[in-house]
Amino acid sequence: MDSPKARLHEIDLLRILAAVSVMTYHYLFSAYAGGLSAMQCPHADVVARYGYLGVDLFFTISGFVVLLSAWDRTPRSFVVSRAVRLYPAYWVAVTLTTIVSVSLSQGRFPVSLPQYLANLTMFNSLPNIENVDVVYWTLWAEVRFYAMILLLTWIGITRRRVTIFLWAWLAATFVFQAGLLPHATDLVLNTQFSHYFIAGMALCLIHRYGPTPQTLLIVAVSLGNAIYRGIGFGDRVGVRYHTEIHRPAVVAIIVVIFAVMLAVALKWTHRLGRPWFAVLGALTYPLYLVHAHIGFIVFERLGDQVNHVLLVAATMLAMVGVAAALHYGVEQPLAPRLKRLLERVLPGARREPAHAVTK
Repeated sequence: MDSPKARLHEIDLLRILAAVSVMTYHYLFSAYAGGLSAMQCPHADVVARYGYLGVDLFFTISGFVVLLSAWDRTPRSFVVSRAVRLYPAYWVAVTLTTIVSVSLSQGRFPVSLPQYLANLTMFNSLPNIENVDVVYWTLWAEVRFYAMILLLTWIGITRRRVTIFLWAWLAATFVFQAGLLPHATDLVLNTQFSHYFIAGMALCLIHRYGPTPQTLLIVAVSLGNAIYRGIGFGDRVGVRYHTEIHRPAVVAIIVVIFAVMLAVALKWTHRLGRPWFAVLGALTYPLYLVHAHIGFIVFERLGDQVNHVLLVAATMLAMVGVAAALHYGVEQPLAPRLKRLLERVLPGARREPAHAVTK
């Protein structure tokens, strides 16, 4: 029998597919539609406009793997593991994006010193300080989810407690959507995307213990709310970019996300995983962090000088190269040092071997 924390290589493949879909969305659709680049891709953008749903896949994966990796951890150990995973590449990405934006964007993406320093904390959304890069908004959603998992590690993670927690979070989401809770409570509930995190956590339970009527019902209810909120979100994307986001396409993609993740949880996809997928998975986070504004600046500076297809392809490859440099040159050497430092600063964060399943 596989260990509950044995690496799920198919998850690594899903991660890189999600990252590439988001990058495609930015490069082939939103850059031009949002007025950030004069480089239009009139045929590719018909499909690329749905790439933003890669974020929805990211959140579902996060619910699954973060709960899986947090199982049996202490609160301090969980905090250390998350900080080590998130911050080294993020600090360098924020710095690199700031330097490129200030020096090459010709004022398109201004970054002030207070803004840069606030972004380094990853908590800049609390005082409503603008992100250095447009993609960083998802990190705030992730951090709020981590706070939920931290609470569970403090209570003690068990199958029963997680199930109760999921029903409570799901119920609170619906109560908020009914307008019966103050707007400020959404800071905790994260209702625009809570259904993805909830579904991912329920799928984690399915992966560990097998399907039950209760966990399957949680996934089904989460899917229903994901479709409901996803249609509204897609409509707003269409309004923002003065285009049409087709509702049936949004629904179909959300259903596929849930279906694929359910197949992973049921271990139907285990034989499809390959160890080398881990290399792709390792590049996902840094690729996500660096691709957007830097890519937009490249398009703006070179779009009228280079064939658009070649420029997009070259920029994507360059961003993968930057992501590899961040992973191997920053994450791998700095993560162990940061872990040792945090373990000294936070006594009681016991040393544990790195789990095979991480976010």
